[in-house]
Amino acid sequence: MELLQALTQVPSVPGREARIRAAIEAVITERRLFDEIRTDALGSLIAVRRPRPAAVSSTDAAPVRVLLMAHMDQIGFLVRHIDNDGYLRVNPAGGFDARNLFSRGVRVCTSQGDFPGMMNAAGPPVHIASPDDRKKIPEVTEFFVDCGMTGDEARERFRIGDMVVLDGPFREVGHSVISQCLDNRVGCWAVIRALENLPQHNCEIHVVWSVQEEVGMRGAIPAAFAVDADLAIACDTTLCCRTPGIPEENQVSVAGDGVCLHVMDSSMISDLALIEDIEAIAARHDIRCQRAILPRGGQDGAAIQRSRSGVRTAALACPIKYIHTVNEMAHRDDLESYHQLLTAWLREL
Repeated sequence: MELLQALTQVPSVPGREARIRAAIEAVITERRLFDEIRTDALGSLIAVRRPRPAAVSSTDAAPVRVLLMAHMDQIGFLVRHIDNDGYLRVNPAGGFDARNLFSRGVRVCTSQGDFPGMMNAAGPPVHIASPDDRKKIPEVTEFFVDCGMTGDEARERFRIGDMVVLDGPFREVGHSVISQCLDNRVGCWAVIRALENLPQHNCEIHVVWSVQEEVGMRGAIPAAFAVDADLAIACDTTLCCRTPGIPEENQVSVAGDGVCLHVMDSSMISDLALIEDIEAIAARHDIRCQRAILPRGGQDGAAIQRSRSGVRTAALACPIKYIHTVNEMAHRDDLESYHQLLTAWLREL
């Protein structure tokens, strides 16, 4: 889990992915996983691995061109105002439930370094709050960040547009791991692990670690167009709502039952034949997996699927409890089945 832990601790919100891109590029370069690495105009990291066959091919047919895409941005905020008392007002970059933001530790990331802070909502504390105050759920834009500075100090250190991320450690808890931004550092990690486990293959593999997925799949669109793949898998996470208070039919996925084959979400419907092929491979290699449908939400597969003249696309996703919070939880068995299934599928193409 060392690599996954390292990736979760690198702050990179939509439009500010330089740090996670550098971290991933350093890993794949050191491990010599690809033949070509480049960064496109929007900031997505694109790597190409040419076929590494076990034997000389007797055919001149072009290899299947495969695209794996995992978004590397995380939900977060951008500073939009610095008031006279040093409080930072922020604009969300990604989807948040305001109920999960009270009294959260954050990091404000600037050109001068990272500064710790505390996020809270405007309004009275519990001792002086009225009953109506205590029932109110504020809008995300009502939250502020307190870095313990005066207005002059804050204006000297911070600028409009500086990124703010929720700040929490990576921990192992029972059969699971807990961390910030497992969505989608898990997908980024699984692709790296899959390529490490794949010394030989006949297909041509293109991997994109995309930008700005959390604000509308913006990086996936030009990257998918550039690759022009024959087959694609979007590598992301999905909801795991098998928790108290959620009806069984709304639980989406089950922790520990293996990586999800995302049949459908509100942005795309996976290619059924591709889903069935992956399931057959999983069965042959005794790799656990499960099907899931997400009623709302989307991922980069939608952009890939619609690129150029269309691409046969499926989505793989790790079940995540408490998604889009600072304490996202993933079962270790689901993490392991994720990269194992990717490796097995690539090996058989």
